[in-house]
Amino acid sequence: MKNCIIVLVALLSFQGFSQVQDPTTWSTRVEKLNDTDYKLITTVSIGPGWHVYSQAKLEKDEGPIPTEFNFFQATGNYELVGTNNEFVPYAEYSDVWGFDVYQFANSARFEQVVKVVNRELKNIFLEAYFMVCDDQQCLPPAPEALVFKLDASSSGVDAAAMISSLYDAGEAPVMARGPEGSTIKKKSELNEKKEEKQDIAIIDKVAGADDSLWLIFGLSFLGGLAALLTPCMFPMIPLTVSFFTKQSLNRAQGIKNATLYGAFIIVIYVLLGSAIVAIFGVEALNKLSTSVVFNIAFFVILIIFAISFLGAFEITLPQSWANNVDKQSNRGGMLGIFFMALALAIVSFSCTGPIVGSILFKSSSEGGIAPIIGMLGFSSAIALPFALFAIFPGWMNSLPKSGGWLNTVKVVLGFLELAFAFKFLSNADLVMDWGLLTREVFLVIWIAIFATMALYLFGKIKLPHDGPDSHISVGRLLLGIFSFSIAIYLIPGLWGAPLKIISGFPPPQKYSEAPYGVGYSKTTAAVTNGEVFELPEGAHLGEYDIITFDDYDKGLAYAQEIGKPVLLDFTGKACVNCRRMEQLVWGEPHILSKLKNEVVMVSLYVDLRKELPKEEWYKSDVTGNMIRTVGAKWGELQIKNYQINAQPYYALLGKEGTDLIKPVGYTPDAAVFEKWLKKGIKRY
Repeated sequence: MKNCIIVLVALLSFQGFSQVQDPTTWSTRVEKLNDTDYKLITTVSIGPGWHVYSQAKLEKDEGPIPTEFNFFQATGNYELVGTNNEFVPYAEYSDVWGFDVYQFANSARFEQVVKVVNRELKNIFLEAYFMVCDDQQCLPPAPEALVFKLDASSSGVDAAAMISSLYDAGEAPVMARGPEGSTIKKKSELNEKKEEKQDIAIIDKVAGADDSLWLIFGLSFLGGLAALLTPCMFPMIPLTVSFFTKQSLNRAQGIKNATLYGAFIIVIYVLLGSAIVAIFGVEALNKLSTSVVFNIAFFVILIIFAISFLGAFEITLPQSWANNVDKQSNRGGMLGIFFMALALAIVSFSCTGPIVGSILFKSSSEGGIAPIIGMLGFSSAIALPFALFAIFPGWMNSLPKSGGWLNTVKVVLGFLELAFAFKFLSNADLVMDWGLLTREVFLVIWIAIFATMALYLFGKIKLPHDGPDSHISVGRLLLGIFSFSIAIYLIPGLWGAPLKIISGFPPPQKYSEAPYGVGYSKTTAAVTNGEVFELPEGAHLGEYDIITFDDYDKGLAYAQEIGKPVLLDFTGKACVNCRRMEQLVWGEPHILSKLKNEVVMVSLYVDLRKELPKEEWYKSDVTGNMIRTVGAKWGELQIKNYQINAQPYYALLGKEGTDLIKPVGYTPDAAVFEKWLKKGIKRY
């Protein structure tokens, strides 16, 4: 039974690959707001399992193509007012691209307000340029010609023909302004039931179940526990709890006061998070994590704190602040307890400051109430021991005595602050493309930091506040081994190792002085079967250094010249499964050998936006649209020759460009793909 189901699914999948797919349906309507203003509403119905993408640009210059809306004949007729609002995209993490993509499922709606200045205007023409993908494939980006009828009597309008004629006449359309990516919410913030019904309303973020907020709370709680182990905080636990229990009339009163003390600690830090939100605002916080100025500023702050943690100097707030607050704590009652908690926050600033700053920085990228949640998690960890030890004072006897180990904790935190500081500098460097902190430089710095930390933990390096200990503890030894292991693990990254465990921290491989690893470089030469030769005209080194053409005619001519079959690879820059095929299948040794030595690779990217010379524009025989870009040209070639518009799609061609074997689409099973490849090559 199971085998029958698998065969049935395979047959259905094959049938799906044998036809041109169009999973979207577009429609328009107009709402008149007043005598001059109109709301132009564009609706797209999206087939099950497919996605259309937001207008918002992605964090990096790669990934799915954002949707664009180009309005025609605006000059002298109408003006675009504000942004082209969209309802409702969501952000979802992509394993292939390594960042969030902004997309729609089931349906999407776009609303653009226009102010009409020409009272005789009857129609407004729009061309939507969009990409649609599902979990298996992406269709080439395509234009959709649309018309908005301002006059109900207007009829018989051919939007595609009108837009084509405007292009021919040299009309320059006006592109609508879309939203920013930072305003698009996570999928978990959308109401699942309404989403299933294709309702586009967004629920309140606070009312929704947001996994990212729980993550921030958890990480902040761990940060609070780490802060407890610093020399500024740890000795305060037994001293403060002992003070409350001795000054209270009875044990119950001591427990009450210590618990109230812990509650005030939480209140103080939560008020800090609330103040950050109130001062900067939600939208500003959303942009902080990608702000070059903020990243550089935080890099400088963390460097200063790291040097302080390592023992060069002490960072404290003005002593007068602590003295004034301490005087207020003598008032007694709830107000006195509040000022005692405030005094703790001020006195411990030199140890808790960088941790609090890191939490606020991380939570700022989420926006909303995330900074408040972060401070709640941090302060809860700080307050917890004061309440617990007040309730169970006997536990304090089991606490380790303050000593050199506290300084070791502080120094280790200093090394970690130093390492994370360079991550913030790397963020700024990547955004500005300065090329200062390339992948190799970043890894060398981290290797040096973690190796030095290991030497310190092994007792080979002494810092200013270290005592004359002649031995190291088991815990310190294990931590040193762990730090040294990290340094060793990072070294192969200099030669191009992916370093998957820390992915996301170093800059990407392509942001390198030597993208192929230290000591290696690629020129216009290639190596095949051990022989070095110049790359043929029109070719370049593609994935795994396979000699690759990106032009069909040049690739076919070269293949005929050297007597090899052509592997025609219809692909896309934003094609998810194309990347999976390259990563999971092409890299297999037996397959890679054939791709390098037995075929001529021709990769045609159907989503390239590079414009063709105007004399090479032509009207599609299939869709009727004007072919103006390189990507559209290759997409047209695929549809005409194979009646399919999904990628990846592979064909093996003989001497006259005819198929040697039936083409295949997404084939993640390396053995199956190799069998197909061998069979086609054998037929050549």
